[in-house]
Amino acid sequence: MKTLLDIRRDLHRIPELGFKEVKTQAYLLEQIHSLPQDRLTIVTWKTGIVVKVEGLQPTQTIGWRTDIDGLPITEATDVAFSSEHLGRMHACGHDMHMTVALGLLQKIVESPLNDHMVFLFQPAEESPGGALPMLHWLKEEQPELMPDKIFAYHVAPEYSVGTIATRPGLLFANTSELYMDLVGKEGHAAYPHQAKDMSIAAATLLLQLQSIVSRVVNPMKPAVLTIGKFSSGTVQNIISGHARLEGTIRTMDASTMTLIKEKIEVFCHATEIAFDCDVKIDYGSSYYQVYNNEDIANDFLAFAEQHEATNAIHCEAAMTGEDFGYFLKDIPGMLFWAGVDSPFGLHHAKMNPSEKVLDYLVPFVDKYFRTLTSK
Repeated sequence: MKTLLDIRRDLHRIPELGFKEVKTQAYLLEQIHSLPQDRLTIVTWKTGIVVKVEGLQPTQTIGWRTDIDGLPITEATDVAFSSEHLGRMHACGHDMHMTVALGLLQKIVESPLNDHMVFLFQPAEESPGGALPMLHWLKEEQPELMPDKIFAYHVAPEYSVGTIATRPGLLFANTSELYMDLVGKEGHAAYPHQAKDMSIAAATLLLQLQSIVSRVVNPMKPAVLTIGKFSSGTVQNIISGHARLEGTIRTMDASTMTLIKEKIEVFCHATEIAFDCDVKIDYGSSYYQVYNNEDIANDFLAFAEQHEATNAIHCEAAMTGEDFGYFLKDIPGMLFWAGVDSPFGLHHAKMNPSEKVLDYLVPFVDKYFRTLTSK
């Protein structure tokens, strides 16, 4: 297998969107097949991969999940290994995630754990969401590959290399995309009575939506409803017959997400009546909260606190979304942040994680798993 540095840079050059990670899958398989195969089981699912390493004296199966897709962002880092795919970039660190997974896989192949280890290379984390269908596939078609515990990490630009941050319980929010199309009747600006103006309808709906968090949701249950894009009309003297609102919903508990969606549908139906139009709602990708198993997270933090090269932080929960939450809903486990010391944040066109994290994180996680399987 190539060096971790070379792998990261190779993967950074070929970012692909969800369920289109064809080159990425081929590259990952090439690296995996370069390892000794006697203890490996390799199965592909869509553009994803699952690799099982047989344990020496197994009593459980430990899972490690990595996401593999990129984002529809034009890179602006100016690094020598910039994206070769125009308008695509690994701006969320998934190239780093995959590299750590391959490095960890190599260590465990060369020196197996007592327990089985399963590596899940999951597509489409950013969109439309690969965790839930991958989990269903595992349950229904590959139950022998289902882990008993599962772990994952995410790069954290705001922390320095060597910093590990997580918490027991809720770490990331429930999230949902939100798309609303309002369809009325286009008309000439001089004859407004003959048209059904969707600019006015959408503007009214937008303002109504902003009352949901402030007047419907319990203020002790944090939530966000943001409309980030409003598009309507074509030219200045034509009344718009179509408008589109695009936004996101984020909540700290699943019941609040349900409540917000119910209220959105009420406001959309009221808009249809008030403006004699049709409103279509699409929730896009909806992700379940990342809720860390308390015992596992506490054990992991205790290990990190004793690790001499690590700065362990008990962090606050965030409104970030991650479809790894679907795995944690069914399988005990946890997700943690790993610092990568970047002045630019996640999804930024100039986000460039420090590659020093590779040589730090792979042995750190490997050592933790060896401690875990010896208990």
